[in-house]
Amino acid sequence: MSLRDVLVEELKDLYSAENQLVKALPKLAKAAQDEELSTSFQDHLEETKGHVERLKEIFTQLESKPTGKQCKGMEGLIEEGKEAIAEDEEAPLGDIMIIGAASRVEHYEIAGYTAVIQMAQALGEDEIVDLLNQTLEEEEAARDKLNEKGQALIQSAAQEADAEETDQEETGGARKSPASVGATQRSSKKTANRGSR
Repeated sequence: MSLRDVLVEELKDLYSAENQLVKALPKLAKAAQDEELSTSFQDHLEETKGHVERLKEIFTQLESKPTGKQCKGMEGLIEEGKEAIAEDEEAPLGDIMIIGAASRVEHYEIAGYTAVIQMAQALGEDEIVDLLNQTLEEEEAARDKLNEKGQALIQSAAQEADAEETDQEETGGARKSPASVGATQRSSKKTANRGSR
């Protein structure tokens, strides 16, 4: 097997991964409760369709077929995304879980595209390198958007947790007063009973 053969195999893996994502992203967009996050998934779906087309163009240049390989790595990552959706947590926790799954997908793709770019550069395939770099830049931008949104939602979740803790402390304090009132009432009754004797 030559380096060119390895490049083709890795590109087939990415082609499978991107096609799996085309089917998975609409589900993430539908499950996301944050409107901006849902829109980001929809936008990235269109980009992902473009990634598939670029890969087809690359395979044409390499005189090879893109089919014949199933990306097991992406299959597992998408399954994690399904599990995050199935948890059905309220916002923002549900969206944070979805972002975690989607971020792992982006890191996986970035690693894959970085590897094939290096191979294509070594083989002197400049046109292919340019096409792959376009996709890599879009994957990195998608990762950055997810990170930014994730940080905002995590801060929101932390603030909600602090607020709930404060409410519980205040409620706990309020619960003590009925007990105090009851004790006072019992003491008053005892005093009254002694007086009646």
